[in-house]
Amino acid sequence: MQIDILTLFPKMFKGPFDESIVKRAQEKGLVKIKIHNLRNWATNKHGTVDDRPYGGGAGMIMRVDAIERAILKIKNQKSKIILLTPQGKVFNQKTAKKLSKHDHLILICGHYEGIDERVRENLVDEEISIGDYILTGGELPAMIVTDAIVRLIPNVLKKPEAIKEESFSKNLLEFPQYTRPADFKNWKVPKVLLSGDHKKIEKWRKKKALEKTKKRRPDLL
Repeated sequence: MQIDILTLFPKMFKGPFDESIVKRAQEKGLVKIKIHNLRNWATNKHGTVDDRPYGGGAGMIMRVDAIERAILKIKNQKSKIILLTPQGKVFNQKTAKKLSKHDHLILICGHYEGIDERVRENLVDEEISIGDYILTGGELPAMIVTDAIVRLIPNVLKKPEAIKEESFSKNLLEFPQYTRPADFKNWKVPKVLLSGDHKKIEKWRKKKALEKTKKRRPDLL
C-alpha cells in the first residue's frame, strides 16, 4: 500500500511515523508513506496556497488550484482521495478496515478557516472526520487515520489474531485485561481468569465486553 499525504506542515509527521508499528511496516516494505508539502504546487515564489474568502470573512481559505495540481501529480488509476475535514463522516474501525484494502490513498489535510468548496465537489472521493471538535488542521487526523489503517495491513502485526479481539473489531469494546501479579495491594485478578477453564473465561470476557460497550458506547449495540 502507498499513502500520500498533502499538508502545509510536513514536519509535524516526523515523530509519529518514525516509531513503533508504522515504522516497522515501512521497513518491511508493507506500506510506503510519502509526505508532500502542498506549497510545492503554489503558483508564486512565496509558496502561497491560500487566499481571502469571496464574500468576506475572517481567515484564509486553501486554494483549489494548488490542491488540484498536487493531486494530478500524485494520483493513479487506483487512487482513493480523502479530505480530512470536520464535515466528513466520523472515522471508525469499519472505515479503517475498508480503507486498508486499497492500494493507494491520498490524504488531504485541511487547514486555516477552511478549504475551497470546489475541492469537495470535484476532487475527492470521501471526507473523513475524527470527531466533533475543532483542531488546527487535518495533520493530526491524517496521522490517526494512517495509524489505524496500517496496523490492519496483512503481516504488519506480529500476531494478526490480536486484531480480532481489539476494541470495536466486533462492535464491542475490549474485555478487561490483567497480568501478574495476581494479587497486588489486595487488588485481585478475577478468579475465573486463573481457573484454566477456557469456556468460562470466554463467556466472562464476552459478558464484560458487552457491559463496557453498553456503558460507554450503547450506540454500537
